[in-house]
Amino acid sequence: MVQVGSAERVAGDVLAEAGRRRSFAVISHPDAGKSTLTEALALHAEVIDSAGAVHGKSGRKGVTSDWMEMERQRGISVSSAVLQFEYGGAVINLLDTPGHGDFSEDTYRVLAAVDAAVMLLDAAKGLEPQTLKLFDVCRSRKIPVLTFVNKWDRPGREALELLDEVEQTIGLRPMPVTWPLGVAGELRGLIEVATGEFTRFTRAAGGATRAAAEAVPAEVIAAEEPQFWSTAQDELALLEEIGAQFDEKDFLAGTATPVLFGAALSNIGVARLLDALVELAPSPSEREDAEGRPRALDAPLAGLVFKVQAGMDKAHRDRMAFLRIHSGRFERGMVLTHAATGKPFATKYAQSVFGNQRTTVEEAFPGDIVGLVNANALRPGDTLYAAEPVHYPAIPSFAPEHFSVARCADAGKSKQFRRGIEQLDGEGVIQVLRSDRRGDQAPVLAAVGPLQFDVVAARMESEFSAPITLEHLPYQVARVTDEEGEVALARQSECEVLVRSDGVRLAVFSNKWRMDVVIRKFPDVRFEPLLAGTVD
Repeated sequence: MVQVGSAERVAGDVLAEAGRRRSFAVISHPDAGKSTLTEALALHAEVIDSAGAVHGKSGRKGVTSDWMEMERQRGISVSSAVLQFEYGGAVINLLDTPGHGDFSEDTYRVLAAVDAAVMLLDAAKGLEPQTLKLFDVCRSRKIPVLTFVNKWDRPGREALELLDEVEQTIGLRPMPVTWPLGVAGELRGLIEVATGEFTRFTRAAGGATRAAAEAVPAEVIAAEEPQFWSTAQDELALLEEIGAQFDEKDFLAGTATPVLFGAALSNIGVARLLDALVELAPSPSEREDAEGRPRALDAPLAGLVFKVQAGMDKAHRDRMAFLRIHSGRFERGMVLTHAATGKPFATKYAQSVFGNQRTTVEEAFPGDIVGLVNANALRPGDTLYAAEPVHYPAIPSFAPEHFSVARCADAGKSKQFRRGIEQLDGEGVIQVLRSDRRGDQAPVLAAVGPLQFDVVAARMESEFSAPITLEHLPYQVARVTDEEGEVALARQSECEVLVRSDGVRLAVFSNKWRMDVVIRKFPDVRFEPLLAGTVD
């Protein structure tokens, strides 16, 4: 009886802790302010003292989440950062993702590890192509989406116009939580839609610390800003008339989105976004295994590796796997089973990651992200479990559209070259293909976007001291094939078959027209599409 009671108590702890978790990612088009928002959220949660800017202008430091040298030089996010902090009684797991379209595959993996997403819109540009693609991934994964309209302190479009664009373009019914007083570029403050309360903000110098917030009575601000106040009241009345009130059921069903306004760089509206995430975003729920069976949150520990990253600690050159806990309680030191191989995996070195800073993790619960060090055997999409076997669905690879032959620039560095290519392949930074024509010394690198090649070249030189040369190949389209397809294409021009490191054969073609010709010529041969890099 004591053991039963103990088990019930552990299960209760797991469910209670899971209920406190809020795990989400920020999705946006490049330059919409995603990394700046990530930093601002961490600032308001008081886990950093001052926020950085992506470009580090005017002496302002760079963002904590952009830790790679390439990110700091180019002002873009290449890697996915994981930030965990407590706020408002909840444990927040915030996954920052690459915004650039060339890194869509990495973002797709991250979205396999979250329970909600914040869709970040530029007030001047609205919905942009990469945002649309990432939203489609959220929709396919049934991930609820909150919307944050950023840069309202700069000139931009009208608020009602942006809401109409969201509804007409992606079919999400906007449900404003806050509403701006003043047009974009002349922000006077934010109105709480549900209560009518008004808050005025005073931006801190440089925007590196939290903006001062002051509650101002409605009659006072109406007297100070009569035109803006009158316009805002008319807009709010219109929203009420058309039924834009918040509906939790529609939000969780993915048919409506709460909308908040602000300016991440000025730290305006960021605290309200954090509050909304705690109040509205769902806590972890049961995840289905590869057979479609849901695994209870309080079942024995199981999780999915969604990202593998090396080079985060230059002193140790180790490799870290990011494990999203789906069920059970994680305790550092427990031995898990690697579902793909059946082999044991020790978790003695388990860490929580904040940018490139690490702290030891003693325990974790569903929704948490745990960094497992020395994870050489793990790849994105792998399942780890304790006690009860489970296998979660693998994370599919995107269809590459760019191909280059990689060669070691220094013959004396061939060993480092092979090790580096193998490691970057295991991380999912690049897809590595091989052919009898070129041999193992000249692997073909396949990418969704050309910037992936820049990352590979930079990391090969900095981390492995093995500079590479890249020779572009004239292929644009890939399809999965088999041995029969390899035979069929052997004598065809403008195409060939390459073997991916996981054994999958990819037929690559110079263009879609050439592929269509070949498919018509060999109608019985397997040419199966991969998940598109430009998610439709």
